Amino acid sequence: MSNLSNRAEVQSIADQLVLPNTAFINGKFKAAKSGQTFQTINPATGEVLTNISACDSSDVDLAVEKARKAFKSGSWSKMHPSDRKAVMIKLVKLMTRHRNTLAVLESLDSGKPIKDCQEIDVPETLHCLSWHAEAADKLYDQMSPSGDDAVGMIVREPAGVVGCVLPWNFPLMMLAWKIGPALAGGNSVIVKPAELTSMTALKVAELAQEAGIPDGVLQVLPGLGEQAGQALGRHPDVDVVSFTGSTEIGRRFLEYSAQSNLKRITLECGGKNPCVVLSDAKHLDDIARHVVFAACWNMGQNCTANSRLIVHKSIHDDLMARVLDRLNDWRTGDPLDPRNALGAIVSQEQFDKIMGFVKTAKKQGGALLAGGEAIKDNKGLFIPPTIFGGVKPDMTIAIEEIFGPVMAVMPVANDEEALALANQTNYGLQASLFTSDVTRAHSYARRLQAGTVSVNCYGEGDITTPFGGYKLSGFGGKDNSLMAHDQYTETKTIWINLAENQLDEEIG
Repeated sequence: MSNLSNRAEVQSIADQLVLPNTAFINGKFKAAKSGQTFQTINPATGEVLTNISACDSSDVDLAVEKARKAFKSGSWSKMHPSDRKAVMIKLVKLMTRHRNTLAVLESLDSGKPIKDCQEIDVPETLHCLSWHAEAADKLYDQMSPSGDDAVGMIVREPAGVVGCVLPWNFPLMMLAWKIGPALAGGNSVIVKPAELTSMTALKVAELAQEAGIPDGVLQVLPGLGEQAGQALGRHPDVDVVSFTGSTEIGRRFLEYSAQSNLKRITLECGGKNPCVVLSDAKHLDDIARHVVFAACWNMGQNCTANSRLIVHKSIHDDLMARVLDRLNDWRTGDPLDPRNALGAIVSQEQFDKIMGFVKTAKKQGGALLAGGEAIKDNKGLFIPPTIFGGVKPDMTIAIEEIFGPVMAVMPVANDEEALALANQTNYGLQASLFTSDVTRAHSYARRLQAGTVSVNCYGEGDITTPFGGYKLSGFGGKDNSLMAHDQYTETKTIWINLAENQLDEEIG
């Protein structure tokens, strides 16, 4: 299906949408037991889109009960891996058929530009789910080198009931990153989407039922974090929780685990990611393109956003001239207009937080090079790309995660200063490095303290490479790649004795 090419086409789909707004439990859409709801708001207009079921601990209890029942029944957990793969591939085909609906839902709910939803988020979601589906019948168990007297088998088994707690910045993509390997491994999965962006997860649940995923195997519980999210984290019959979000909330899930059943917790949290440009870096026009994309993509609401540009002073002025020129490519406005590269900030709370950082940067002496003021010609929450020059390491915007289209530029005198500054953070999710020296590319990439280091580009790898962080950026497992399957499986050793008389001999 071709991409939507103009605002009228997008609006036509938006006008016909039936917005999903109730929980999906045991194969059925239903209101929360309490009857409570919360508003989901279009951040581009301030208008209420719909009222969504606000699930709490009683709904979590019901969903976990149904998930465990489904797991024990074997309807999915014992299904042949090839058959699980076939059902997941059918889900991908149904999502492909509904890709424009998913893209418009995502844009309305989150403020993302429809261009990104169509060209990045939805295609990457489909690719992720199909890749993990294909892995379902290609992950081999192992044999240990146990000699002729024994057989040592190392086998994978599904962990059981898995809770997936999603962020609001990439609702569809993060859904796929988690349910892809979890479902492929045979688990029963309960998704708690972010309260700001629940609708696409609910739509995927509807399509999953149509694809043939059994009742209780994939459930979606919208709700507030302190209610539905906490209940999922504390539940004694949940085996794994995979969480993507802030470091603050990640800490709480570790506490929930300790206070309940010591469930496995996988965390992917925040980042304060550096882009390091050394003095020998070439092709400054191309570097400027990567720098701006890394800081601005998704309105800077990205865990791997390169919010710190650390550049050698000898090329600082030339690079910055190109960076500022590149900002002209990043038109900000109505997310439903395919001509716009940047949409709305997801919520009033996030908008106020970003503008607070901008205000603080001005007070602390940052030199404002671009942006710095909200766009007031719109009803929604719009912030243009904002760049501060001459930032010192002790300034707030050099230390704290902003999660907005704000970049701090920090000139340095030499390579060692650049590396030290890059690593001067409590986070370690992603780093970008630009150099024309192959030796530096290898050695400096190893010295940068980040789970992913991209060289001569901004990137997070692809579906084949593990994604996760160092330090406060998280631990406990990886998203993407075959390693992502490890967090949703138990590894069991089966030891079989082949020496018939071994015990008699040992006793004798």
